[in-house]
Amino acid sequence: MARYTRTITAGPDDIDVLGHVNNAVWVKWIQDVAVAHWEAVAPPEHRDAYIWVVTRHEIDYRGNVSEGETVTAETWVSEPPRGARFDRYMRFTGADGKVRVEAKTTWAILDRATGRLLRVPAEVAAPFLDQ
Repeated sequence: MARYTRTITAGPDDIDVLGHVNNAVWVKWIQDVAVAHWEAVAPPEHRDAYIWVVTRHEIDYRGNVSEGETVTAETWVSEPPRGARFDRYMRFTGADGKVRVEAKTTWAILDRATGRLLRVPAEVAAPFLDQ
């Protein structure tokens, strides 16, 4: 299960003064979808041993989403990790098939017990790679 999808409907609290989803909400959705992917794929022993943190976001806003509109979020990892980090890609598509937001986020893995960075173990990365 390399790719993960989830639908999200914009609620009233997601909307800014311009009448569409606020940029900060998009960042929250990116994190929420990434975490849901981890929880759906990683076995319990990995979820218990490791935690992920974002080190970088690159987001391209291509269109607006208004209250009540639904988008499909799709996320994937296309390249093996580099040390403690890997890049996750995200795309949010509207019901009309048009991309609203695309993002690339860099995540780092921490040992949950020590809080220290570590190399991403191959067995942790394997189920997420889009190959």
